[in-house]
Amino acid sequence: MRKRLTRFLSLTLVLGLLWFGTAACASQPPSQFDQAQQESTQRGAEAVTKESSKGGEFNVFFPQAEGEYERVFAQEKQGFAEIKLKQNGQDVAVMSINDVKNNPTAADKFKASTQAIDGFPLVQQGTTGTALLVGDRYQVKVLSRSPSFTPQEREAWLAKFDLKGLENLSARN
Repeated sequence: MRKRLTRFLSLTLVLGLLWFGTAACASQPPSQFDQAQQESTQRGAEAVTKESSKGGEFNVFFPQAEGEYERVFAQEKQGFAEIKLKQNGQDVAVMSINDVKNNPTAADKFKASTQAIDGFPLVQQGTTGTALLVGDRYQVKVLSRSPSFTPQEREAWLAKFDLKGLENLSARN
């Protein structure tokens, strides 16, 4: 009796797994993102404009590390560069420069800005981000990665960027 029960349960388990496996492999209806994916991967489609600045050009405009802080270059690509800011070995913020030529609507949020640093419009982005627009071309952003990294600290680090130098790059490109 026990052998029959074991065989029955084993057979039921195997059949269940087979049924589940074939059901999971059945073709799925197209998702809402299929059209966008198809358009974005078509031959000749570009996510970054050719006129956008090279990410490596931005590195000189980031603030220098000081005191207990260190910079770690994290990402660099056409139109974008990012640095992690560490304090005593812990990630506390991410700083980035982004060429808005790749996404012109990104500059729209600065039109209603009531704050500025060195004359450049400043906006808060949610509870963890602060950004400013330089030369109507470059979004400079600091994102907190630690709850202890405050909006005031984000603004202080934004002020340490070479904003005038970045503005001059905007005029050249």
